[in-house]
Amino acid sequence: MTENKSPWGSSEDDSDNKEGRAAPDWQPDYSAKKTNNSGAEGDPLADLAKFVKGLQKKLETNGSYGGRGSRTGKGGIQKSVRKQITFLFLVAFIIWMLTGFYQVAPEEQGVVMRFGKYVYTTSPGLHYHLPFPIEEVLKPNVMRENRIEIGFRSNVSESRRLTSLSEAGNVQLVPAEGLMLTGDENIVEVNYTVTWKISNAGEFLFNLRDPVGTVRMAAESAMREVVGQTPIQQVITGGREQIQEETRKKLQAMMDEYAAGVQISAVQMLKVDPPSQVIDAFNDVQRAKADRERIRNEAEAYRNDIIPKARGEAEQRLQAAEAYREQTINLASGDAQRFLSILKEYKQAKDVTSRRIYLETMEQVLGGVNKVIIDPSAKGSNVVPYLPLSGLETKKKGAE
Repeated sequence: MTENKSPWGSSEDDSDNKEGRAAPDWQPDYSAKKTNNSGAEGDPLADLAKFVKGLQKKLETNGSYGGRGSRTGKGGIQKSVRKQITFLFLVAFIIWMLTGFYQVAPEEQGVVMRFGKYVYTTSPGLHYHLPFPIEEVLKPNVMRENRIEIGFRSNVSESRRLTSLSEAGNVQLVPAEGLMLTGDENIVEVNYTVTWKISNAGEFLFNLRDPVGTVRMAAESAMREVVGQTPIQQVITGGREQIQEETRKKLQAMMDEYAAGVQISAVQMLKVDPPSQVIDAFNDVQRAKADRERIRNEAEAYRNDIIPKARGEAEQRLQAAEAYREQTINLASGDAQRFLSILKEYKQAKDVTSRRIYLETMEQVLGGVNKVIIDPSAKGSNVVPYLPLSGLETKKKGAE
């Protein structure tokens, strides 16, 4: 026959209780529900307190009941109590061990600590660690991007990325963070944000006492270093992209050196202006610089237009003079050479050479003038002693 044991280790058929004796006065009777004077169920906590009190009493008396109706020996009660205590401890131990299971979400990392000391990091999924207080786990979000505002404070959510200070609405300026010195010894106020996220949860939680404060101070230091090497004009106008990238790289290098477990996603300069006390004077200076730059550009354009023309004209005149020089030299050399050759011929045949020189000279002299020949022997005849040679030459050229 199957035994029907109670949760406390005894039953009606137990060998130590075969005579059907009543339960001791310190053991609660669970065979029937107790009721109070009003007919309601009894308080379970009161029954449990009564059981513990009676158990302590019997352990102090070395296992002797001493109560009415007690017929069981010393060994029987000790065995029953040991069974009950072992069962309770076993159930509690199993429940305690089951508390070690934990779930890490996809956007989290599990950081396991053993007696408060960092041991290892777990990835997303189901894991197990020794139950508390031996080990415990922290699960920070490593995918969320956090935003630090430097030089101002706003009520905008950290999940929203700002591109200008006007998007933040009502802001409170913090000049102590934003005022800094530029490379040309001017003061400028820079309002910017730093976007970061956790790259290593263990390093983030245990290597730095205040990781967020460290990122803020390191960002201020990196921005001041970069701005301190840059002229104010470049900071305000066209050099923002370069400044932001250099600041991000310097800040990331500092975080890696500190082993902070932080990844810097971006540094965004929202507003860059001179201090409000001198902004009007600064704007006047900037307008004067703009006018100076405009006039300089106009002068440079005129210079670029006139100088090439002057250089071209000068080069043309130089080339013409060089050509005239070469021509004159060549003509003189030719005339001298011709004179020497004529002189040589004249020495050999003076009459012939003289006549040829005369004819060539007359040809050169009379070749370009109008000529009229009059025959003196034609007097007294009907023939007009007149011959217009220039008219004949003109007719001849027209016929050709």
